[in-house]
Amino acid sequence: MLVVMKPHATEAEIEAVVEKIRGLGLTPHPIPGAQRVAIGVTGNKGGIETAQFETMPGVADAIRVSQPFKLVSREVKEEDTVIDVGGVPLGGKALAVMAGPCSVESKEQILEVAHAVKAAGARFLRGGAYKPRTSPYEFQGLAEEGLKLLALAREQTGLKVVTEVMDAETLPMVADYADVLQLGARNMQNFSLIRRLGAIRKPILLKRGPSATIREWLMAAEYVVAGGNYQVALCERGIRTFETMTRNTLDLNAVPVLKALTHLPVIVDPSHGIGLRAHVAAMARAGIAAGADGIIVEVHPRPEQALSDGQQSLLPREFEELMRQVRVIAGAVGRSV
Repeated sequence: MLVVMKPHATEAEIEAVVEKIRGLGLTPHPIPGAQRVAIGVTGNKGGIETAQFETMPGVADAIRVSQPFKLVSREVKEEDTVIDVGGVPLGGKALAVMAGPCSVESKEQILEVAHAVKAAGARFLRGGAYKPRTSPYEFQGLAEEGLKLLALAREQTGLKVVTEVMDAETLPMVADYADVLQLGARNMQNFSLIRRLGAIRKPILLKRGPSATIREWLMAAEYVVAGGNYQVALCERGIRTFETMTRNTLDLNAVPVLKALTHLPVIVDPSHGIGLRAHVAAMARAGIAAGADGIIVEVHPRPEQALSDGQQSLLPREFEELMRQVRVIAGAVGRSV
């Protein structure tokens, strides 16, 4: 259920509704809006009688929410969520551009990439310190040393750091270094880890699982938001289909569908989505044209020597050209970079 307050409802009136919800054994979620506050209600097994709220001072309406993903639904919050990442917006009119290598490999590598993507116009630096790999014999990341190098790159460039959290054990340490915590596709339904992310106050980039439906993806986001962390963005990174010519099938259908269903920002990952360097730029352009709020792109100065995902990493000069194209498309769809 959603309790919509009047535009000029007082703090005391809002708090009275919050206490009423708690008194019923339910959980209130105040959601500030541009004009008024709405209070989402979770924890109920069945329907809630709306009349008990409709007559309370300051209440404009009490509405039953039809979607199972209640708090992330457009029914609960009509306007888009914009996450403030230390002064850099994630969501809203300005596109969020995240770029960097799949893995942090060395001080020289990450600093070279960071300065290059910053010069091209990116505002976020992506890079993995912990890398869950299909094979146990592949490069697994530099762990805390990689996090320290990301922090050094942030210090030198001002870019915000996006890096993956792999498990509950390393979550506190990763959260100390990162500006945005990425939950990888393999962990989208790792509910013990997702619950932990709901308890922290850091932005989360939630990647779609390779076989997840849009509804399952939104329900995973609901876990985080229901835990009290409202700073969640979604990342479409491709799903597994019968096709073998590309790494994954980038589901750009999901972008407009998500924009209709949820107020959360939507990011597109064309690098993992197609897995082929020659076509990453095309899918990035298509994602922005489809309505995405940003892109996350892999960039490496020497892809042929990369310890992971070199085949889908753009060269810095290729990323610079992509950014020129992105600015044109952003302007055509009423966005900025």
